[in-house]
Amino acid sequence: MANLEPTQTPKLEEPKFGFNEYAERLNGRAAMIGFLLTLAIEYFSGQGLLTWLGLQ
Repeated sequence: MANLEPTQTPKLEEPKFGFNEYAERLNGRAAMIGFLLTLAIEYFSGQGLLTWLGLQ
């Protein structure tokens, strides 16, 4: 019986779209920056974000 296992692992390109490691890292960093900016706005203005934006 012949060995049906591949002899090499194919080198696949990282996907450009969708859930991949790069996209998840970038989204996480953007969320952290947004959260810190929200805290800074609330601290320096003395108002909540919605009040500062005029939505409340």
